[in-house]
Amino acid sequence: MPLKTFRPYTPSRRTITISDYSDITKTEPEKNLTVGMRKKGGRNNTGMIMVRHQGGGHKRRFRAVDFKREKFGVPARVAAIEYDPNRNARIALLFYKDGEKRYIPAPVGLGVGDEVVSGPQSPIKTGNALPLTNIPDGTFIHAIEMVPGRGAQFVRSAGTQAQLMAKEGDYALIKMPSGELRKVLRGCLATVGQVGNIEHNTITFGKAGRKRHLGIRPTVRGGAMNAVDHPLGGGRGRSKGNNVPRSPWNQPSRGFKTRTKSKIWGWMIVQDRRKSKTEI
Repeated sequence: MPLKTFRPYTPSRRTITISDYSDITKTEPEKNLTVGMRKKGGRNNTGMIMVRHQGGGHKRRFRAVDFKREKFGVPARVAAIEYDPNRNARIALLFYKDGEKRYIPAPVGLGVGDEVVSGPQSPIKTGNALPLTNIPDGTFIHAIEMVPGRGAQFVRSAGTQAQLMAKEGDYALIKMPSGELRKVLRGCLATVGQVGNIEHNTITFGKAGRKRHLGIRPTVRGGAMNAVDHPLGGGRGRSKGNNVPRSPWNQPSRGFKTRTKSKIWGWMIVQDRRKSKTEI
């Protein structure tokens, strides 16, 4: 998926890059697999802002993506590769042999006409979903379940992939894209391959309007606020320093550990992601 650049006839056009969408083969979604979405602007049922910097954006419809892949042994043909406005990865439209249609995240190398299947007896091929116990060590995978049957929760964004390192007892050791090494039950499903749209993280927005189209509102720097509004505010211009970056509620954003030690999944992390990826 190459990126498209423009002749700089305006300042924003000088740096802006977009996807050329050459991998998209169908522009309209499958209507039976979409649901209308209602915007909340980051507000709860009382109208209070719970998540800042959200609001506006283009109208969207939700695509029901199949993260469970529970149709074991039923082959499916890739009918189209589509754009999904709700995620940075592309989605593949599957036509199953029994007539059902479903979406899955489109991995690298999966094209129209290819056949995919899920289940323990599936071959090790891009797009096929198998339990971790049936996948050879060293295989690159994505869309990994955290609990068997719950559906994929790990490694779903564009360009990401994890690696199955080893199997020990009831668990498989997986190297996550962050470098973290963690345990996952061997009965959990994972899909072979790497999530597509690899160059998504190299896109340059170039202008504020593109952020607004995505429903992202502006973020004001704390140092530009008044002292009453932010811990970094005041100072008649830029501060001289000696101020650790903080949130509006005075929580440090560097070096302050926010993870609760009593997390129920914490014991499954074998090596922390903050250590060098080369050490694993």
